[in-house]
Amino acid sequence: MRYRNLRNEKVPAFTLNEMLVVLAIIGAIMLIAYPNLMPLITKAKSQEAKLNLKHIAQLQTFYYYSNSQYSMELDQIDFVHPKTVDMGGTALYRYEVLSADASSFTVQAEAVQDFDGDGVMNIWQINQDGRPTEIVKD
Repeated sequence: MRYRNLRNEKVPAFTLNEMLVVLAIIGAIMLIAYPNLMPLITKAKSQEAKLNLKHIAQLQTFYYYSNSQYSMELDQIDFVHPKTVDMGGTALYRYEVLSADASSFTVQAEAVQDFDGDGVMNIWQINQDGRPTEIVKD
């Protein structure tokens, strides 16, 4: 069996200049693509609010069937407040009941961070009809 001498064998390699050119091209493509992707990123992040608001509406309905009125407290309907990103958690929205009585309720989800950096926080609301509505677009 013959062993090859690896020192004499040519191995393809990239120079530092070639690597820097490739990184610069990737960076330029990212700068062009990022603004176009912002609406999709915001839409994906708002899914959390819509899902949790639908869950809260369902919990409010269950509470209404038992007590003949809607609750002003999320703790009464057994909604567990998710820990927000500003408190070390992963949730992007803060939830609160704006109004509740014997015939209706309104619950609001407000973003805790500005998704696209324009200074406007995303706000969603839901009522007894069970359809989330975007009040303030981010």
